[in-house]
Amino acid sequence: MANGQVLVVAGTHGNERNAPWLLEQWRRHPDLLASAGVPVQLEIGNPEALQANRRYLDRDLNRCFAPELLADAALQQRELQRARRLLELYGSAGQRPCRVALDLHSTTSGMGNSLVVYGRRPSDLALAAGIQARLGLPVYLHEADAAQTGFLVERWPCGLVIEVGPVAQGLLSATIARQTQLALEAALLTLAEATAGRLRLPSVLQVHCHRRSVDLPRDSAGEALASVHPRLQNRDWRPLEPGLPLFWSGKSEPVPSADALLQEDREARWPVFINEAAYGEKGIAFSLCRRERWDVEASWAEALQSLMAP
Repeated sequence: MANGQVLVVAGTHGNERNAPWLLEQWRRHPDLLASAGVPVQLEIGNPEALQANRRYLDRDLNRCFAPELLADAALQQRELQRARRLLELYGSAGQRPCRVALDLHSTTSGMGNSLVVYGRRPSDLALAAGIQARLGLPVYLHEADAAQTGFLVERWPCGLVIEVGPVAQGLLSATIARQTQLALEAALLTLAEATAGRLRLPSVLQVHCHRRSVDLPRDSAGEALASVHPRLQNRDWRPLEPGLPLFWSGKSEPVPSADALLQEDREARWPVFINEAAYGEKGIAFSLCRRERWDVEASWAEALQSLMAP
């Protein structure tokens, strides 16, 4: 395996245009990306969907990396074939094997610049802690969600998602592109320090741990009866408060508030991905997290440094 090689993926979703645009700039002008000496492979995740300006063609590529899906030869949707090809090229036993995958995304929700980690692998947590120490980015730990599996970065020994918003689907935004590049460069600098064996992490990592997802109110046919309330919109990372309205129907009837959710689980009060346009088909109006502060363990840095060692 090439020493410390990192896979940078853009356009896993074809209507997220900013990271693919950046990737093409870096291909033409490599000096535009401060890679800190880390060797990178730049790859468009779903080029056919990108050309069509669609999130995906047959199925969500970022849900195609579950081992049981990849192993099922009867499944031949275009995104599954693409997932297999990415692993053939850049997986641990691939033609150009990489140790780390960084998946660049944008969102229509008001997430700002943030990181998404799947599970609790020590190397992932070390990488997230290193970036958070540099840029102060919030970390969303997506775990224990049986309805959402098969994420790209899970198939590499280390990896995370860089998520930036809000931006409309299909829109190129200089602000979103710049925030994406800043987070990527912080990740590469952290990996460079791990490669050199001098990674220094903060003492604490602040994490928003996934607890549940909440859908819009719907009728028996699945049609939405209400939208996200304006007072909830763009409150990502801000705690729910008693009485905060959740949905708006345009009618004079009482508006559902956060009270019932807080009674069910008072700690799960931090919403993320509020009104993400692509999540309607997944039955998600927003997800709720519990905010935790974790002591950073020495084993995290050791795991990442061992992974990146020449």
